[in-house]
Amino acid sequence: MRFFIYLIIFFAFFDLFAQLPIISPFAVSLGAGPFMAGLAVGMYSLSNTFGNVISGIFSDRKGPYAILLAGLVSTTVALFAYGLAEGPQSLLAIRFLHGLAAGLTVPAAFTYLANRTDHSRRGKNAAISGAFVGLAAIIGPAYGAIYTGRGSVPETMAVTGTLIGGLAVAAFFLLRKHQVKKQQDRSAKHESFQWNAGLWRSFSGAFFLMFSQGVLAYMLPLKVEALGYPAQLSGLLLSTFGLSAILVFLLPINRLFDAVRPIITLIIGFSVMGTSLFALANISSEPLLYAAMCAYGFGFALLFPSINSLLIDATEPASRGRAYGYFYAFFSIGVVAGSGITGALALTADGGFLFSGSLLLSVALANWLTLKH
Repeated sequence: MRFFIYLIIFFAFFDLFAQLPIISPFAVSLGAGPFMAGLAVGMYSLSNTFGNVISGIFSDRKGPYAILLAGLVSTTVALFAYGLAEGPQSLLAIRFLHGLAAGLTVPAAFTYLANRTDHSRRGKNAAISGAFVGLAAIIGPAYGAIYTGRGSVPETMAVTGTLIGGLAVAAFFLLRKHQVKKQQDRSAKHESFQWNAGLWRSFSGAFFLMFSQGVLAYMLPLKVEALGYPAQLSGLLLSTFGLSAILVFLLPINRLFDAVRPIITLIIGFSVMGTSLFALANISSEPLLYAAMCAYGFGFALLFPSINSLLIDATEPASRGRAYGYFYAFFSIGVVAGSGITGALALTADGGFLFSGSLLLSVALANWLTLKH
């Protein structure tokens, strides 16, 4: 069952990443101006945040199985709805529904996984789930761009919807036999959720991790263009980061995540990522750019399992769904904040990397200073 949940996580993020290269051109083709095209891209993240929180609350109340199935079915419907888009306004409505529906799936899947994982293997299992996210980040954009180039956006979305619909059917038959039994006292479940230091470290880690991702996605193509390299280099650099992270997630080094306290790997991860962003701001040769992205991927791979382990350690199974709902809401907000704040400050690419790197190093320092040895 664990592998099947990993598969659901892969396709949930595959759906997200496949959209990235195709939504803004699709919005423009429907008559959207620059503002409406940007809004069409951001609308998904906005409603996704609400979906994450709703998923967390109902995963605790009804169990993750029901909300996971609801997320898969509603996401399938939303993906097929792209064929109904006739203008910018209808596209915005579909984007809102798609983000809301997709937001139900991920917290429920991670809750299901966490509640069925032995505590001593929580870090390694979080690393493996991170590898599936990384694979989706590499395969998804390429699929979206290539398939849409041969067909259309509604066709691309329909294929993704067919795949996720198949998962929904499989989940109905496979997972209903393996539901985790819920406590009956709902008031006790509600009271068991406590905002504590571990949760704040986990949530802030999720936010700043994705903040840096937002900056990277926005600024790296600008950096590559300013240096006069071909545009496709930015895609190759992002793939390098993804491959570097996946290697750490899957190789025997992943045992480190259960052998070392997650707060330590969190501090090291933030430090490595922050340092690599500083390096990106100060280098111009292609080999060094690849080296910096490898380092960034290594830091990312240390950080992702750490924030998951901190969340598991800071919660009880009865309140874990709500915690994962907030966790992935911080993920969604972080991406928007990263690109939005650096854009609003009108920073250059190098300035954006320095700003983001400074934030990550500051977070690492704050966690170190508040660490109980």
